[in-house]
Amino acid sequence: MDTKVLVDSVDVRNPILFTSFPGIGLVGTIASTHFITELNLDWIGVIESKDLPPIATLMDGIILPPIRVYQSMDFGFVLIHSDVPILPHVAYEMSEEIVNWAMEIDARRIYSLAGVTTFEDKRRVFGVATSKELLEEIRGYVEIFKSGTISGIAGSILNECVARKFPGLALLGETLGFNPDPRAAAEVINVLNRIFGWEIGVEKLIKEAELIEAQMQKLAEQTKMHEVGKEKLPMYG
Repeated sequence: MDTKVLVDSVDVRNPILFTSFPGIGLVGTIASTHFITELNLDWIGVIESKDLPPIATLMDGIILPPIRVYQSMDFGFVLIHSDVPILPHVAYEMSEEIVNWAMEIDARRIYSLAGVTTFEDKRRVFGVATSKELLEEIRGYVEIFKSGTISGIAGSILNECVARKFPGLALLGETLGFNPDPRAAAEVINVLNRIFGWEIGVEKLIKEAELIEAQMQKLAEQTKMHEVGKEKLPMYG
C-alpha cells in the first residue's frame, strides 16, 4: 500500500476513533480543529500517501504534515485530522488502512465527522451507523438519516467498516452549502458532549465564527472543486 498510518504508540486503551476530512461546510474539519486547540491534544503520528497533494500546513510558524493523528487521554479518543481533501482514487485505500489500524489499536468505534447540505437551516445533526444496534446508541441524540448517500472518504470509511464488520458511525452537521460553517461544527460537538457526557465548550467556536469562516474559505473552495460534477442527490460528506 502507498498509504500508511505512522504512529509509534497509542496510550489510550480501547479508544473511540474520530476521523475528519474536508467536506461540505468543512463541518468535521472545524470540529476536529477545535478539539486540537481547545483540548491541547497530543500529536502522535501521521498518515502518509504518495497521492496526497504536495502541501505542508503551518501552525504558529511550525510545519505540520497534512494528515495528523492525535490522542486525548482525558477523553479517551484518537483523532485523525486532515487539512487536505482526499481524491476519490485515494479514498478506498486510505479507508482500508484506517479501519485496519483501528482494529490494531482495539478501537471501540469509528465516528466520521462531516457535514450535510439541506434546503433548511435548522442546525440539526444527523446520524447513520453500520448496524441497527449502533443506530440505537445514538437515536436519542441525533436525527436519523433514513435514505441518501454519503460521498467521499466519510462514506468510504463506513463502507469499509461494513465489509470488515467493524462498528462505524457518522455524525453529519446540517449546513447550507460549501461555505465554512463553524456553527454546524459546534452542534456536532454538542451532540458528542451529550453522547459521551463531556463538557467541551463551543463558546469560542461560536464567538470566532466569522474569523474561522474567513480562514477556511480557501480550503472550502478546494473541496468544492472535488465535488463538482458529482450526482446532485442530497449531499453528505
